[in-house]
Amino acid sequence: MSSPEAVAAQPFTEAEREAVYRAIAERRDMRHFLPDPVAPEVLQRLLWAAHHAPSVGYMQPWRFIRITDRALRGAMHALVEEERRATARALGEREDEFMRLKVEGVLDAGEVLVVALADGRERHVFGRRTLPEMDLASVACAIENMWLAARAEGLGLGWVSIFDPLKLAGLLAMPEGAKPVAILCVGHVAAYYPRPMLEIERWAERMPMAEVLGENAWPGA
Repeated sequence: MSSPEAVAAQPFTEAEREAVYRAIAERRDMRHFLPDPVAPEVLQRLLWAAHHAPSVGYMQPWRFIRITDRALRGAMHALVEEERRATARALGEREDEFMRLKVEGVLDAGEVLVVALADGRERHVFGRRTLPEMDLASVACAIENMWLAARAEGLGLGWVSIFDPLKLAGLLAMPEGAKPVAILCVGHVAAYYPRPMLEIERWAERMPMAEVLGENAWPGA
């Protein structure tokens, strides 16, 4: 397969490869933000990165809503707080530990975006007939693209999933069938966490590669 626009199948230079792996290694789920605004041209580059993510069957199921109304942000924060308390209760003996964690920056970040699955997704059969959840996988790719681009731009990004999707969809007047999957807090940060914050807070640790990688069989089988 070739075309006038084809790109030679050559590896990046060593410096370019290092930059890619550095962005992956230093990407963090940020919860602490500075109030400084995000430059419009930078925000557009982040959205470009998200919109150029791979998607199963090229369905592009992602939709983005930029939240610029402070009152709307406040209402979203209230939904997050409601679910945060419900999550804490569901954790049982770790309730108090969870409540001490900072889990979002909705009121602090320079930009807040809601990422949702589009309505009408059932029309897309290519790649979804036996795995309908591939629409969600595609949206996750878009978010990861934005996450890595944000790190390259010197910004922080936090993925907030602590909310009731039906209540958030109603708050934002989403069409029937659409489903919000992420509130993204994007903005300037004083510093990146040296390790994932939940490792620092001793909530969880990264699993060893040996526990998640198998060869010709399930890992550990």
